[in-house]
Amino acid sequence: MNKFVQVFTKDSFLVPVVAIIFGLIVGAFAMLAGGFNPIEAYVALFDKVFGDMYNFGETIRQITPLIFSGLAVAFAFRTGMFNIGVEGQFLMGMVTAVYLGVKLDLPFFLHAPITIVGSMLAGGLWAAFAGWLKAVRGVHEVITTIMLNWTALYLVNFILTTTLVPEGQQRSETIKESAMINIGWLSEMFDSARLHWGTLIALGAAFIFYIVLWKTRTGFELRATGVNPHAAEYAGMNVNKNVVKAMFISGALAGIGGACEILGVFHYQAISAALPGYGFDGIAVALIGGNTPIGVIFGAILFGILTFGAGGMKLGAGVPVELIRVVIASVIFFVAAHGIVRYFLKPILAKKKDKEVL
Repeated sequence: MNKFVQVFTKDSFLVPVVAIIFGLIVGAFAMLAGGFNPIEAYVALFDKVFGDMYNFGETIRQITPLIFSGLAVAFAFRTGMFNIGVEGQFLMGMVTAVYLGVKLDLPFFLHAPITIVGSMLAGGLWAAFAGWLKAVRGVHEVITTIMLNWTALYLVNFILTTTLVPEGQQRSETIKESAMINIGWLSEMFDSARLHWGTLIALGAAFIFYIVLWKTRTGFELRATGVNPHAAEYAGMNVNKNVVKAMFISGALAGIGGACEILGVFHYQAISAALPGYGFDGIAVALIGGNTPIGVIFGAILFGILTFGAGGMKLGAGVPVELIRVVIASVIFFVAAHGIVRYFLKPILAKKKDKEVL
């Protein structure tokens, strides 16, 4: 069975769908408890997302970084690593994109690709450092990646204030037009929504994710190391090298996502006092998607729709934006606690098995 579409087979597709439905139902009860009409709220949410071309385009724009961060988290999980530092790796990709986008003076067919590659390396090396600490010193990656998130935030602010932010300003200079990856004709089609090539790059990254992990020797070694490092070492695999490699690839995906946000959406970076949340949202997307590339794409779509549509719930139905987080949290809970969902699906799955036997 082709693993790229395995999410649609058996109960691997049914369980997440039912988990999402359960999450929406729990969210509806939360709205009722708060005195809001859940039907009106969900209608307002979908009207915000699909009501006009601009908002639909902006929803796609919102989904794009979630695909990158979800893929970064999922790749690490698939190789037995817990990369909680996608946030910091995303930031390192962003500041690298700003630096190269401002400082380099190249033709458009070189400027954007070189900037994206530079951001990929920045995110990958930032994550590889945590992998190296685990491989060489035995330091657990959960601790190091969480700490590196904050290190990245302060380092990024330092780089911005010392090299990229004009005196008296709170944001960097705007990157050169030759580094931008916006799609003008598509943006016009969606009423000037900030659509860019990063969306196609994200879909391509999902396909490469699948190819690398399930169609190459490197991917087999990475997965084997994640499942049982002792057995992998006994089979002659370089476990330490694979740990660093897995973290590098995971961070590289996050770095590309950071570059695409700068080159396609903001075109500058502001000094920030807090982490923006890209990487933490990626953890939720990876969980919803079952750590599969196609699952991450659909998880990002769901998460993006709920996040962007939250504004519609507030304006159209008076529901506080925080309640959308209750819905998202409920979905994540039911996806993570899939045993509960399978309990309710047991009669359906049992009938399905009986038919297969017959």
